[in-house]
Amino acid sequence: MQDIRVSVYEDNAKLRELIDLLVSNADGFVVASTHPDCRNVVAEVTAEAPDVVIMDIDMPGRSGIDGVRLVKESNIAVKVIMHTVFDDDDKLFACLSNGADGYILKKDSSSHLLPAIREVVDGGAPMSPGIAARVLQTFRQPKVTQYNVTDRERQVLELLSRGFSYRMIAIEFSISPETVKKHLKNIYQKLHVQCGPEAVAKAIRERIIAL
Repeated sequence: MQDIRVSVYEDNAKLRELIDLLVSNADGFVVASTHPDCRNVVAEVTAEAPDVVIMDIDMPGRSGIDGVRLVKESNIAVKVIMHTVFDDDDKLFACLSNGADGYILKKDSSSHLLPAIREVVDGGAPMSPGIAARVLQTFRQPKVTQYNVTDRERQVLELLSRGFSYRMIAIEFSISPETVKKHLKNIYQKLHVQCGPEAVAKAIRERIIAL
């Protein structure tokens, strides 16, 4: 069986080195590369061909939330595990809606990171225990309806959560891209958000759409 190739995106130099040591010294793993930011993530992932990307969220130049989306857009087969100090709902669901395959808190990395890499390669969705509980709690809550999102707006949100562009959404519903933008403007106002990823994250968290 081939070693699992791992690329690491982490702006903290000491932590980046520790992750490198942890992964490279474990049987069955090889570190393809480490990076202090994800400004050039598409070119790097294409060149390095990792099986798994370990992605921090808060990095200079481009956030890991954008990074995971770009990785998935370029190669859906690459698995991405978010590795972060953030356990708030907005960042969690923004990452999941952008395609993250796992979500591990840095405080859990010493015991959870290597098993998480193996699990995600085997098709699992590894999460720190507290994060998994939060996701389950979200889906146990009753569906929220006070935002007055229309059926068409909900459909637009669902396609946006699946990575559809404005143009692709327009084609899907046989409407113009300008109409799509009007729907999104209304959605942003109703959900009190500023952009698409925030809208999708809040819609999932509030159970307006399903993950």
